[in-house]
Amino acid sequence: MWVEPTTGIEFLYVAPARFRMGSAPDLVGRQRDETLHEVEITRGFYLGRYEVTQKEWQEIMDHNPSQFAECGPRCPVETVNYFVIQEFITRLEERSAGNLFRLPTEAEWELACRAGTESAFSSGDTLTTDQANFDGRYPAIGGPPGSFRGAPSPVGSHPPNPWGFYDLHGNVWEWCGDWYGEYPAGPVRDPAGPPQGELRVIRGGSWAFDGNSARSALRYTHAPEDDGYSLGFRLVREVADR
Repeated sequence: MWVEPTTGIEFLYVAPARFRMGSAPDLVGRQRDETLHEVEITRGFYLGRYEVTQKEWQEIMDHNPSQFAECGPRCPVETVNYFVIQEFITRLEERSAGNLFRLPTEAEWELACRAGTESAFSSGDTLTTDQANFDGRYPAIGGPPGSFRGAPSPVGSHPPNPWGFYDLHGNVWEWCGDWYGEYPAGPVRDPAGPPQGELRVIRGGSWAFDGNSARSALRYTHAPEDDGYSLGFRLVREVADR
């Protein structure tokens, strides 16, 4: 684990890996844009153990945009768009001398979310509201009905995935760095999405969406200027070598 010294943001190392991104054609609930293909990530990276919190945002930006500020400092910051996140990153880099940060690529995000699994969720073929914060009135396929909390939860409120990351399923949607586009049909190395577009990729589902939205392979989008009340993020810290 690496801890950013000025904010205390915790990062876990993700080693270079090959994995299958997307979902099998026979998966119940699969969307057409989840073409199954092999991905190779050739460089390791550090990914935030948790979603960026309101406290961490406040420390860097001197304000809290969250619609759920009453949730508390350990709750994920939300109501943040792609552009203001870039400003956060710039300010964080100014304080954290020698360190570079960015949003994860869609492929890096899915690699960490899957954590070595090929099932619909890192927890298996289904997901419960004891395992993640989503709208349990509309459960994951094959799963039981559960609770609807109506708000984000403090980060780390639910069990981690097999690699130690929290809330990659549910809580708040997480911005990725990629423009949205179709996947390639064959193997690809270090994909970063199309060079331009209109919509950015977001991943992971949220407290306001159904269980299926939290699948490891499910892709969703927003315009980069959007800042809804379930839009948050986590960061990558780049490393030249481990």
